Amino acid sequence: MNIKPFLLTLSFAFIASVSVAQVNILGAKTPDQIGVKSAEQIALDNDSPLAYGYVGDRDILFSKMVWEKIILDERVNFPLYYPIDTNNIGSDRRSLYDVLTKSIVEGKLENVYDDSYFTGRRSLKDLADITTKIDTLDIGYDQFNAEGVVDQEYISTRTIGAYDVSAYLIKGLWYFDKRQGELKYRLIGIAPAAADVNFIDSEDESNKEPNPLYWIFYPEAREILHEAKSFNSKNSAMPFSFDHILNSRRFNAVIYKEENVYGDRKVDEYVAENALMQLLESERIKEKVRDFELDMWSY
Repeated sequence: MNIKPFLLTLSFAFIASVSVAQVNILGAKTPDQIGVKSAEQIALDNDSPLAYGYVGDRDILFSKMVWEKIILDERVNFPLYYPIDTNNIGSDRRSLYDVLTKSIVEGKLENVYDDSYFTGRRSLKDLADITTKIDTLDIGYDQFNAEGVVDQEYISTRTIGAYDVSAYLIKGLWYFDKRQGELKYRLIGIAPAAADVNFIDSEDESNKEPNPLYWIFYPEAREILHEAKSFNSKNSAMPFSFDHILNSRRFNAVIYKEENVYGDRKVDEYVAENALMQLLESERIKEKVRDFELDMWSY
């Protein structure tokens, strides 16, 4: 029996598991050593996102741009949502929203846009304005009327956090690569969505429709999302990177818009006030795209 292929496979599996598990957790002598890679580990990892293959314009026989909503209430989408409380958990585990927002604040993600067409940019001040609400309590108004000043304790500040993000909006292109003869998907943009900060604590559910906080051109964020890992409930030694989850479509999403002659109008604009029919329309759009590949091989 030739065991050489088996040993090679086992060796690669061991190396992969070492590179993605929590670093140095079994070899650490103090808690400070957990998560610290040695020079040999850094040289061995040499890890980077899987590069996209080149696709020329002439290689695309068919394409359709679609916008989808990833609803975070669904269990399959939990890896993108949790953890929402980072006070009692390690620094190596963060939600997708925390990873994106921290990268923007630290300047790692320089380009942040206000729409899915990436036409206008948003600054840190713009993000602070739409994610923070500063309000004065009633007792603060009474103090201001009496004394002309308001103590800081009577001013409340509400900031949108990972807990408040209820969905992600993604923009992607389905295209048929005629060189390889298959239908493929390329993620173009992603946006965390939450209710308006002014109504986020309201009991009126009609004011809690998730709106995109900002849009990010996805290829610019791949390196960051590759380094950030999400929790794998089946094997904590092999966490998935956010880049892997999104590119391999390990989530459930609903199409809410496709490019069309009516100015890319949304599904709920022409199928109004009927959630079931909107869902069926979303499925119709998805099947229309998928059927193109099947029809290519029908004779």
